[in-house]
Amino acid sequence: MTALAPILQTFFTQRLAAQQNASPNTVAAYRDTFRLLLIFVQEHAGIPPSRLSLEDLDAPLISAYLDHLQSRRGVSVKTRNSRLAALHSLFRFAALRHPEHAALIQRVLAIPTKRAPRSLISYLTTQEIDALLTAPDLSARTGRRDRALLLVAVQTGLRVSELTGLRRTDVVLGTGAHLNCTGKGRKQRATPLTTETAKVLRAWMNECPGQPNDPLFPGPRAGPLSRDAISRIVARHAINAARTCPSITTKKPTPHVLRHSCAVQLLRAGVDIAVIALWLGHESIRTTDIYQHADLGLKERALARTAPAQPRTPRGRYRPADDLAFLEAL
Repeated sequence: MTALAPILQTFFTQRLAAQQNASPNTVAAYRDTFRLLLIFVQEHAGIPPSRLSLEDLDAPLISAYLDHLQSRRGVSVKTRNSRLAALHSLFRFAALRHPEHAALIQRVLAIPTKRAPRSLISYLTTQEIDALLTAPDLSARTGRRDRALLLVAVQTGLRVSELTGLRRTDVVLGTGAHLNCTGKGRKQRATPLTTETAKVLRAWMNECPGQPNDPLFPGPRAGPLSRDAISRIVARHAINAARTCPSITTKKPTPHVLRHSCAVQLLRAGVDIAVIALWLGHESIRTTDIYQHADLGLKERALARTAPAQPRTPRGRYRPADDLAFLEAL
């Protein structure tokens, strides 16, 4: 066994678990990063994981691994940078235990993150949202569950991981109806519910009783719906909604598109951008600025309030005066 195996083990048990108290999602993302790296090294360098040492993981190999993720596995630049962040965290930890490899570690830490163009976000209009919410078949139990799920997603803007983690005890109905959830970074927040959403949720919870800690939206086996299951629910009902609202097919609705739609609806209603950041659970208000860039209607209204400036320059081609004033002044 080489020194790499104990480094990896102590990195997960001491650095992530004991020192940083990392969330399960972070641990899973780091685990996948190193698992893919070990597979890549074995396939391209012929070094099995049991013989792989820290010296083998030099900067050229790490760069080749990152290029492989984008070119062969088709990951986005954001995912590529997340994998690199996990590797940087491991090598910073290794620097404390193996100073003899300081030069190699510094070269790996010098690998920069890759910048990518920021495209406009996709969101649903009011008509498209109405078409999606009316798409589920309310005569079936799963249809009533899906409608409650879609309504909560559009109105609260919860992330898909937050939707899968909702429990019956997280729903507070009556006066001041709201949802409690634990979001990204383990930040807890409460999101108010509209009267219509509270009414639909009350009807769904009465139809599907259970214990307080049971999932709010259970799957076929009474367990919580997975992220993929919610994505399939949104995609399936988007196909049905396209029959009455064809424009929805160009949006490719996903659970995150519903989150964007919630933010744009709040922005168009005149809600302050700082309140929207709190509503969505953003760490920084700068993250919420993307919705101001995406909403063309907001820019058009700003343009309409701006009086067009009247040009003061006379029309026609400029013709200089034919005199020698400059030369005579010398």
